[in-house]
Amino acid sequence: MKRIFHLLSFIFYLSLSPVALFAQADDPIVMRINGKNVTRSEFEYNYNKNNTDGVIDKKTVMEYVDLFINYKLKVEAALDAKLDTLSSYQQEFRTYRDQQIRPLLVSAEAEEQEVQKYYQQMLDQLEGKNLLQPAHIFVHLTQQSTPEQQTAAKARIDSIYAVLQGGADFAQLAAQTSEDPGTAQRGGVIGWIGPKQLLPEIETKLYAMQKDEVAAPMQSTVGWHILKLMDQKPLEPYDTLAPRIRQFLESRGMKDKIAAAVVDEEAKTSGRTIEEVMDDEAERLAAEDDELKYLIQEYHDGLLLYEICQRTVWEPAAKDTAALERFFKLNKKNYAYQKPHYVGALLQATSPAVLKQTQKLLKGKDEDLWAGIVKSQLNKDSVQVRFERRNFEQGENALVDSLVFGIKAGKTRLSQKYPAVGVIGRKLKKGPQRWTDVSAQVVTDYQALKEQEFVADLRRRYKVEIYKKNLDTVNNH
Repeated sequence: MKRIFHLLSFIFYLSLSPVALFAQADDPIVMRINGKNVTRSEFEYNYNKNNTDGVIDKKTVMEYVDLFINYKLKVEAALDAKLDTLSSYQQEFRTYRDQQIRPLLVSAEAEEQEVQKYYQQMLDQLEGKNLLQPAHIFVHLTQQSTPEQQTAAKARIDSIYAVLQGGADFAQLAAQTSEDPGTAQRGGVIGWIGPKQLLPEIETKLYAMQKDEVAAPMQSTVGWHILKLMDQKPLEPYDTLAPRIRQFLESRGMKDKIAAAVVDEEAKTSGRTIEEVMDDEAERLAAEDDELKYLIQEYHDGLLLYEICQRTVWEPAAKDTAALERFFKLNKKNYAYQKPHYVGALLQATSPAVLKQTQKLLKGKDEDLWAGIVKSQLNKDSVQVRFERRNFEQGENALVDSLVFGIKAGKTRLSQKYPAVGVIGRKLKKGPQRWTDVSAQVVTDYQALKEQEFVADLRRRYKVEIYKKNLDTVNNH
């Protein structure tokens, strides 16, 4: 969730109102914004969450008051604009909220039943058999192999088996000779398996073997194998495996699946929609847990804040090019360079002729069109020119330093495929000439200014009352 806060200096009402005197003693009202009460617990939740020990710019309670008021004023503006009625907003809000609510609808008993169900499935799959830990040395052979390839594969597996019979270490030989890379690095060990997890002919053979037995080479549909049964064991008891099963099922979204089933059943039984059920459950759970209540409110308010700022401030400011140009001219000194810059493009071409052609094509054209011109007229069938357009600071790029600023820091390495190097653009010594030279910074700064103006207007439109006596008890009661 995006939050953009700016610390502003505003004069606001510091008063003791009769309203505060009638607040609950255990959760007094610390402020009223547009006639709506803000309790101490709500303010504490927001303050403590945004001022943890790890925060660099940690605020005091009174320093945070301005930020919080600005936050709430933007939410009030969004509500007045009825942005909370937009289907897009409601869908996004419910998505965030339900991510918190769904796990709380799952009982411990329901989770336990899912874990037990999975364990029983494991038992059923074993069909009364043990788990096996096999290993193999593998020589690949397809069914389309020629007679010569088949003869060679048989000779290879027989020679490996002969070495094993001579006392060679199975794991070492598997690492050196097996054509199954996944198991070769583990000494041929496949891992614990049960019925129906390997090819039928291999499974049948393994279940007939004893621990540490090495069988003679056998052929399957994919090649030749020398099998070794490393170990076998029954499935561990439920109590032993339950924690691992639970962790596995949780990674597969167990709680979400159970919650979905609970909500579906409740909707069918009560005749409500799934959305109505989730709304009611959210209200019920939030009434029982202040942390959850304020987290849900944070989703609600934060999304509204983003939407109102995006519509009213950020997007209009970013699109108003005339205003951005005026802002840049008034604040040009703020963008002065400490080092010279080169605004333009670095060109690396396949030949001097292509480089010259590129510079001729781009000269006098709008810089925003350069990339399209290079792509459509020079790099249409193959890349003849490498094109990098941006604001280069002196000392940032060795090629630009050499070509533009006359700085040679040793021999510059050129690409063999693109040996012709040149530039096209403008050298700026003191600072940018156009706002587009530093567009990202200008847009950000102008948006910040418009947001300050927006907040100042909200301060005039909405009444803010602070109950300082109650505010002084924040985190001190």
